[in-house]
Amino acid sequence: MMIHVFLLFSLCFSDYGFIPGVTSLGINYGQVADNLPPPDKVLDLLSSLKLTKARIYDTNPQILTTFANSNIEIIVTIENQMLPVVVDPQQALQWVSTHIKPYFPATKITGIAVGNEIFTDDDKSLLGYLVPAIVSIQGALAQLGLDKYIQVSTPSSLAVLEESYPPSAGSFKGEVSSVMSEFLQFLSSTGSPFWINAYPYFAYKDSPNKISLDYALFNKNQGMVDPYTKLHYDNMLYAMVDAVVCAMSRLGYGGIEVRVSETGWPSKGDPNEVGATVQNAAAYNRNLLRRQMSNEGTPLRPNKRLEVYLFALFNEDMKPGPTSERNYGLFQPDGTIAYNVGLSALSTSSSTSSASISLTSSAPKASKVEYQSLVTWMFVYLLTFQVLMRRQH
Repeated sequence: MMIHVFLLFSLCFSDYGFIPGVTSLGINYGQVADNLPPPDKVLDLLSSLKLTKARIYDTNPQILTTFANSNIEIIVTIENQMLPVVVDPQQALQWVSTHIKPYFPATKITGIAVGNEIFTDDDKSLLGYLVPAIVSIQGALAQLGLDKYIQVSTPSSLAVLEESYPPSAGSFKGEVSSVMSEFLQFLSSTGSPFWINAYPYFAYKDSPNKISLDYALFNKNQGMVDPYTKLHYDNMLYAMVDAVVCAMSRLGYGGIEVRVSETGWPSKGDPNEVGATVQNAAAYNRNLLRRQMSNEGTPLRPNKRLEVYLFALFNEDMKPGPTSERNYGLFQPDGTIAYNVGLSALSTSSSTSSASISLTSSAPKASKVEYQSLVTWMFVYLLTFQVLMRRQH
């Protein structure tokens, strides 16, 4: 019996066994492509990986219908061009009644993103519609009794910051500060999160001679110490998040949760896109996955698990712009892995597959030592327990 228990724990905590699903990890499911698998196949993929959170950039009815009665929590998006329409409370109610109510609660819609990166959009006229549209959508949800279940916010680009280094100097650009204050007041009153699209890749690409690649990739590095807070940062993503926290605090809103609505690293780019390689993409996402497995917070909020949505699930061949834009996916459209980040679909031969997020054997030796140590201590504990039980008899 003792050997059986020990083997069970060895399997659970070894590199080759199962690791519990990560409650804070989500994935962005973009659809700007002409060769993606149908939603039912995507659901199978997400389920096999034990990923339980996804974000889409519309309210695709086929996806929302397919994801019904699954364990996938989903964030939907109101497209930027719809903001002037849903400013009208009646139009907002119509939108929620058409795009949300028919699917909820069978489909676990947990958030509505009102636009995407509106604060830094080229169409400056949209900014004036943002907060009124958000308020109207929130009102529509309340009218239908859905506001307790669905959060409303808007994802922002890190370019919304005037200063981001060091993190304690974080501040919003002056031209958006008025609308930002109104937006933060809404988030504070409703308990909704501030969503940030944060990409260390862009910072590294623009200044490869000034920024450490290891710092950007979560690799082992010396890191930096914020001269004001004295907090140590060993990766750029956490520094970016804390810069947003500090920027909000400067406007008087220090208690709002920050969640990363997008982050990732391209596996391919144009010649001038420094750092866009398979190796770097795999390192960034693999290292971030390990951080998520430990449910880490940032140095400024160490006890608050940072929720992160990876970008993206698939390479999207119809996205405009540089080559990198079409190569952020963890998977190819045919479902094959674009590169190994440590996500494994471990399925059985039966029709119902059993799988989990697992670390591959490419995990660093330090991680293996930690797991082996945990198994050893568990064995000691069980052995001691068995001895005590025998003494009682």
